[in-house]
Amino acid sequence: MCPSLALQSHPRNRPEVSRPQRGRRGARPAPGRRAVAVRGFRVRVAAVPGGGAGAAGLGDTMALRWWWRSGAWCRRAPPLGSVPSPGPRAAPRPPLPRRSICHITQRSSTFSFPKICSIFWRFHHTSTSQWCSCSKTISDEKYQDPFQLGRKDLKNLYEDIKKELLVSAAELKEMCDYYFDGKGKAFRPMIVVLMARACNIHHNNSKEVQASQRSVAIIAEMIHTASLVHDDVIDDANSRRGKRTLNQIWGERKAVLAGDFILSAASVALARIGNTTIISVLTQVIEDLVRGEFLQLGSKENENERFAHYLEKTFKKTASLIANSCKAVSILGCPDPKVHEIAYQYGKNVGIAFQLIDDVLDFTSCADHLGKPTAADLKLGLATGPVLFACRQFPEMNAMIMRRFSKPGDVERAWKYVLQSDGVQQTTYLAQRYCHAATREIRKLRPSPEREALVHLTEMVLMRDK
Repeated sequence: MCPSLALQSHPRNRPEVSRPQRGRRGARPAPGRRAVAVRGFRVRVAAVPGGGAGAAGLGDTMALRWWWRSGAWCRRAPPLGSVPSPGPRAAPRPPLPRRSICHITQRSSTFSFPKICSIFWRFHHTSTSQWCSCSKTISDEKYQDPFQLGRKDLKNLYEDIKKELLVSAAELKEMCDYYFDGKGKAFRPMIVVLMARACNIHHNNSKEVQASQRSVAIIAEMIHTASLVHDDVIDDANSRRGKRTLNQIWGERKAVLAGDFILSAASVALARIGNTTIISVLTQVIEDLVRGEFLQLGSKENENERFAHYLEKTFKKTASLIANSCKAVSILGCPDPKVHEIAYQYGKNVGIAFQLIDDVLDFTSCADHLGKPTAADLKLGLATGPVLFACRQFPEMNAMIMRRFSKPGDVERAWKYVLQSDGVQQTTYLAQRYCHAATREIRKLRPSPEREALVHLTEMVLMRDK
């Protein structure tokens, strides 16, 4: 389903600007103009000499990134100095494939993805209250930091997890504690406790998280970590979260057993909740993780089937845990099935967007910053979103995908094709669509600080760089 955004403009809402700035309809600012203030956001304009693929292999379209903030499409610029300085006038950028993944409507006209950039510059002078009628304006909405709101409920999270993993064997305990060192952001538990509060407030205005709901947050983090341990064994990974993997330190056999033990401890904690519905919902996650791993081992020859295969794998391996954990806390806090579906859909869409951005970062982030090697998916023979979009522009990639980039030079050639294509941009835009869907779902709940924090969480997913 493709969300559309009605962009409206009215002369009285548009500040006076000189004609060279306004220029022709849909034109960008003059080349000398380096930045524009848009209601508190700094938007940088930088051109890559020659257009198309720049010195780093990225076109001038990568100088700015679309992202969603409080009901409005905005542009996020990369860090200062990360793009080349403006040079000679860039050559026109080649058009994207006609099969654009989404459209934006303005009155009765339809604009495809390549025209979004020019649309943005026309409307950056427009009052942000006109950008989207289905949401509050940016200036009227108080920012809610998700991590600040969830800090109280996540206090001593890792200590409680270690209590669940209490064992007599010193080596097994050391292995289990290796990833539960308290240095992670606890992204999944934080979503779960915020969803719990939002659903509780929606139901009976209760502002407290139940003990069983917090247990779901703990279980979600344990299941996630166990899946990482097993993934590292399957992929023969060397690093995770900026340090060596369990299989590199203790060997594959012991790593598999450690992952199994963490999963069994999570199952014991789940049984302790004593709710058969919750047990059914969260055990579905474990089934999806296994099925997702099997999907990752296969591939599809047909292009349309291949993309559907990729999204299904993404849901099962990443989004199912978030979706079903959110659904579990909503069941514990509210009897309304509609609320359960809202929680599930929010988690599903955020989870898919999270993985899409993760796949983008495999091409755009350095290994030291990301905490794991870049181009890891290509080396594993995996065709992620950027690769599948790039394949539409470079059909010669089909053969490489089918042989899982196994021939010498395949990884390097595929990497080059992705950076020369619009694969990164299209995958990022697809992630924005999923975040928009998540925002639309969560806004069906009663207003609360936690609900707004979940809205802003979708922005953090799109903006993250590791």
